[in-house]
Amino acid sequence: MIVSCGEALIDFVPAQTAAGEASYVPHPGGSPFNVAVTVGRLGVSAGFLGSISTDFFGTRLIDALHRSSVDTRYVTRLDRPSILAFVDLSGTEPRYAFYDQGAAPRFWAPGGDLSADVTVLHLAFGALLPVDDPFGANFASLFAANKGRRVLTLDPNVRQNVVAGREGAYRERLAALVELADLVKISTADLAWLEPARTPAAVAERWLANGTALVVVTAGGDGATAYARGGRNVHQAAQPIDLVDTVGAGDSFMGALLVGLEGAGVMSPTDLADIDDAGISSALGFAVHVSAITCSRAGADPPWRYEVTLPVQSSAKGIR
Repeated sequence: MIVSCGEALIDFVPAQTAAGEASYVPHPGGSPFNVAVTVGRLGVSAGFLGSISTDFFGTRLIDALHRSSVDTRYVTRLDRPSILAFVDLSGTEPRYAFYDQGAAPRFWAPGGDLSADVTVLHLAFGALLPVDDPFGANFASLFAANKGRRVLTLDPNVRQNVVAGREGAYRERLAALVELADLVKISTADLAWLEPARTPAAVAERWLANGTALVVVTAGGDGATAYARGGRNVHQAAQPIDLVDTVGAGDSFMGALLVGLEGAGVMSPTDLADIDDAGISSALGFAVHVSAITCSRAGADPPWRYEVTLPVQSSAKGIR
C-alpha cells in the first residue's frame, strides 16, 4: 500500500455562474490528499493518513477518498473545522489563500503502527508548514520512525505566502526531512525559492550525497528530470495538452510516479537505490502522461486507470 500523509482540504476554484458572474466551486483537495486519490484511481492500493474534520466538508473529503478507492483506516476525525483554500489562477502558477486557524489537520497525533503491507510513506506540505507543531513534529517523528522500513517520499510543495516570516525554521526542518527521504520530488519553482544560487542538478547532487536515492525535478512545459546516484540523470519531455489549469498537476505527477516505480519493482528503499535508468524512464513517462491529463481538466481531477493509455511497467526489470 502507498500511504500519503498530511492535510486534506477544500479548494475553492474560480468559476462563473450561469449569469456570467464570478464565483468559486468547492473541490476536495490538498497535496497529500490528491496524491492518495491519484494512486487509488490508478488501481494501486492507496491509503491516506491524517486528521479530517467531522464537519460537512470533512465528510465530503472522506466520501471523495472512498470513491477513489483510498483506504481511510489511518484517518482520525476531529471536531475541528476543515481547511478552506481559495485558488487564484490568474498567473502562470496557482496561488492559494488558506483559512486554517484551529483546523483539524493541524492536530493529527500518532496512533498505532502501520500495517506490514505499507511499502511507501509519502509526505507533502502545502497549506500547513512542517514547523507548525504539533502537526510538524508529529509527522517528522513518523518519518524518522519509518526510515529504512519503508520507501519514504517527500514533496516540499512550497507555498511562499504561507512560509513568509518563518523561512529559517522552514528551511531547517525541511532539510532534516530531505535527509530522511529516499525520494524527493520538487518543482523548479520551489527550487528557485529554496536554493536560488544553485542549479537543480547541483541541489540534487548534494541531496543524493546525503542519502537520498532519487531526486525528481518537475519543470512544467519543460518536462521532468530524475537524478540518481552515480551521476545518472533521466529526462522526460512534457506531453502536449489542451491546458485548462494546473491545479493538482504536481500531485497527480507524484502519485503516478509512485505507481510507476512500484510497477518497476520498487517495494523497498533498497529497490529504489538499485533502480536502473529504464525503470526510472518508465515511471517518469507514466507520471508525465497522468499529470497532462489532469491539466486538461478543471481542478485536481486525476484520471482513472481506464482513462490512461500509457502502460505502466509491471515487472521488476527496472531494478539492477
